[in-house]
Amino acid sequence: MSLSLDQIQNFKGKYPKQLWYLFFSEMWERFSFYGMRGMLVFFMVTELSLPEGTANLQYGASQAFVYAFTFIGGLFADKILGKRRSLFWGGLLMIVGSIVLAIDPKNFFFIGIAFNVVGTGFFKPNISTIVGNLYKEGDNRIDAGFSLFYAGVNLGGLLGGYLCVTIGKGLMFDSLIPVALRWNVAFGLAAVVMVISLLTFVRTQKSLGVIGLSPLQTWPTQKRQLAEYLTFAGSLLIIPIIILMVSHTEYTDVFMYIIGPLSIIYVIYEMKNFDAIQNKKLIAALLFMVFSIFFWAFFEQSGGSLSLFAASNLSTEVLGITLDPNGVNNSANSLFVIVFATLLGLAWIWLNKRKAEPNTVVKFGLGFLFLAGGFYVFYAARFFANEVGVSSLGLFTFGWFIITFGELCLSPIGMSIMTKLSPQKLQAVIMGMWFLASAYGQYFAGLLGANIADASEKASNAQKLLVYTDGYKQLGLYSLVIGVGVIAISPIMKRLMSDVK
Repeated sequence: MSLSLDQIQNFKGKYPKQLWYLFFSEMWERFSFYGMRGMLVFFMVTELSLPEGTANLQYGASQAFVYAFTFIGGLFADKILGKRRSLFWGGLLMIVGSIVLAIDPKNFFFIGIAFNVVGTGFFKPNISTIVGNLYKEGDNRIDAGFSLFYAGVNLGGLLGGYLCVTIGKGLMFDSLIPVALRWNVAFGLAAVVMVISLLTFVRTQKSLGVIGLSPLQTWPTQKRQLAEYLTFAGSLLIIPIIILMVSHTEYTDVFMYIIGPLSIIYVIYEMKNFDAIQNKKLIAALLFMVFSIFFWAFFEQSGGSLSLFAASNLSTEVLGITLDPNGVNNSANSLFVIVFATLLGLAWIWLNKRKAEPNTVVKFGLGFLFLAGGFYVFYAARFFANEVGVSSLGLFTFGWFIITFGELCLSPIGMSIMTKLSPQKLQAVIMGMWFLASAYGQYFAGLLGANIADASEKASNAQKLLVYTDGYKQLGLYSLVIGVGVIAISPIMKRLMSDVK
């Protein structure tokens, strides 16, 4: 017998039981996603023999489309498929993409990446929305629920980010895996855990009752199925376009030049329907989006230039423990989020009780200041390097420790502030633009990484260390200036936000 929405939402205790099922499904999906992401640039340079600059551009394009399709996947879930069917379809596409890469990662690379891009767009936004639907509006337990859920996100990122790339490089299970099959197995592992994720969801989805079902339940069966099949077909037909745009990034450039300005023009057009106070809130929302673009453009060097820096210019030891530098680069942030997210949350509560908690705008600014601190630590790596340009992995890990606090200042409040600042009629559009801002951040991350990589082309390893750390010094400076600027304009932002805290 299917549970009613009231039965699900009137749970006893801190967490609904369905949250644990979603926790494990999301954990394995994030294992697959971050495992895949952490391999891309290194694989493109070492196995596909692409120039480092080109690899950074293609990485940025692929991740930009992941976030752009998150909006599209959420839209089709709301209008046609429902969250559960959309999630299942996305997971299926991710499995196909990972299997394609496992079969022949060199020849089928862009095909596999395109399947994963579209699949993630259908999977990622909808499982998060289902978590929110487990709670009644105003239930103060929802923050604890999302904290647990995001612990699953980061646990998956920690495991996948470390294991996949180290297997591909032959640093784990090297005696069990033939050299020629290391990357096949690494990409295959992403497929296996994605199967576990999808099976977990399928076997437990009955416990969700009516949550996430198709919004077209009242339509005649044939008409509803036609709409669903057309959605499936359309998402498959877009895959060749993604292949073209990621492999030829000049087409991505055109797309990014057009989609952002058009969305802003649309919001300005819609402003005529709202009063002055609401329009000021919309301006504030757009400014937050601009801030986030810069933040993610710098932060997401993790999958691009920092991946290559880790491979060439870092030692293999942290506190006496031998570790793979690429694995550390991919997973340190997730580890620190797991350890410190709750502690920082408690710190905000402690400050709030003393009426000293920073407001949302100041937290955004602090996020940039922590980001600046981390990049200055990466810059400092040049002073601890040996004659062949190899520096301290421990120092590098400390840089990620600092940056993680920047992410924790900014990332958790982003979607929340978008819903508070946007009118109900425009909420889906504004949330879509928030994801689109993340897409721009990923896109610019690729451009920045490519500029750093191009400057070090044909350089020795010691010279490459200097070029990369010079680049990180610049990113640190930009982060510092933006952080101070955001904090300085916080009184203006507060006036624009009106009653929104």
